[in-house]
Amino acid sequence: MEDESPKPKKHTDKNKHPKEDTILNHLEISVAESEKRANGTLNLREFYTVYLIETKLTDSEFQNKFPKLTTVWRRYTEFEQLRGYLEVTYPYIILPPLPEKRVMFGWQKISSDTFDPNFVDRRRAGLENFLLRIASHTVLSWDKHFIEFLQHEDEWRETYKSNGYLQLMENKLKALNLSMRLRNTDPRFESIKDYSHIFQNNLNNLLKARSRVAEKQYNVHKLHANYGRVFSEWSAVEKDMGDALQKTGHYLDSLASSIDAGLEDEELLVDQLKEYLFFANSLQNVCKNYEYHQLQLEGAEDNVANKNVERNKAQQGKTSLMSRLFGAVDTDEVRELKVNLLDQQIQEGAAAVNASKTNLNEFSTKALADIERFQRQKVFDLQETLTSYAFLQLKTAKKGLQTWLQIRDCLQNVP
Repeated sequence: MEDESPKPKKHTDKNKHPKEDTILNHLEISVAESEKRANGTLNLREFYTVYLIETKLTDSEFQNKFPKLTTVWRRYTEFEQLRGYLEVTYPYIILPPLPEKRVMFGWQKISSDTFDPNFVDRRRAGLENFLLRIASHTVLSWDKHFIEFLQHEDEWRETYKSNGYLQLMENKLKALNLSMRLRNTDPRFESIKDYSHIFQNNLNNLLKARSRVAEKQYNVHKLHANYGRVFSEWSAVEKDMGDALQKTGHYLDSLASSIDAGLEDEELLVDQLKEYLFFANSLQNVCKNYEYHQLQLEGAEDNVANKNVERNKAQQGKTSLMSRLFGAVDTDEVRELKVNLLDQQIQEGAAAVNASKTNLNEFSTKALADIERFQRQKVFDLQETLTSYAFLQLKTAKKGLQTWLQIRDCLQNVP
């Protein structure tokens, strides 16, 4: 019988324009396995998990562009470093999130141990999905540093340390954490920011509700398992009903196993919902980056306005402390020097304003285009995930109904 349980989706952007090329059109990427390792002395060992990335060329014409396709081992922290680098380098792109560090919205059976085999395997699938998301993006996939991440194990680590990415990331995080009060805002980005918070809140509520339901289902699973054991034991002492009771116990055990398997399958779909919960943070970061560019423009405009005020005062010869205190006026020569200096500063400030406007416009154009791409991707993925979730619930309910009908028939046929 064909296995109908949901499989982790290998996400790509299925809405790409046919002419747009990505490296995923030329090679396959997978995170094939995980391995637990230890470092330090025998008494002070620290354990960590590494993941094996495999790349396989599917287009022979690209052999010269990817000469060192091989396998590399990466820690979760290295995936974090890659994402941090991309966040600094492409502030206008809604970056794919990494899988959760610790279990969120779990239920009783889900282990919070990050070395638990089930958790590690789900993280492995999440990291593979992260790489596939990048590899299917028309800009991110061709990033040199990303390609090195796939090909060069030790060399990539040294490059990351030597190129100053750590300092760039630190400065970027400080900038994003600043409280920004803007005079002017783009209603498009304001609307997107509001939507991202609503979207995140709705997914939070959905995942919390599902967690509560899963907990109740798991308790039903344990109850059925206990009933199955009781009926099986009872069958040994009830000679007239022994066969019927034994079958009933078997059916209840089967139902308990079905519920448990259904919950395990749900976790794969829930991980896909969690991905979009974290995608909301990426969307909010793009909005923060827009605000940062807008703040830079307003700061440059304020600087020019202040310099013009100073120039007007300089023309009157009343810019020094003595002139303000005693009404003294600068000489024509001093006044001319000050005005010329301020004229130069105003010209430089005007150039800075134009540069800030250009940067803001370029950022807005790129960001809005990527947000449109993300919205298409989101609709497709969530429709697929929620449809799969609905079919899984129907499958579990049908299995339960079938089992209870079997139990009914079994007990009704007792002589």
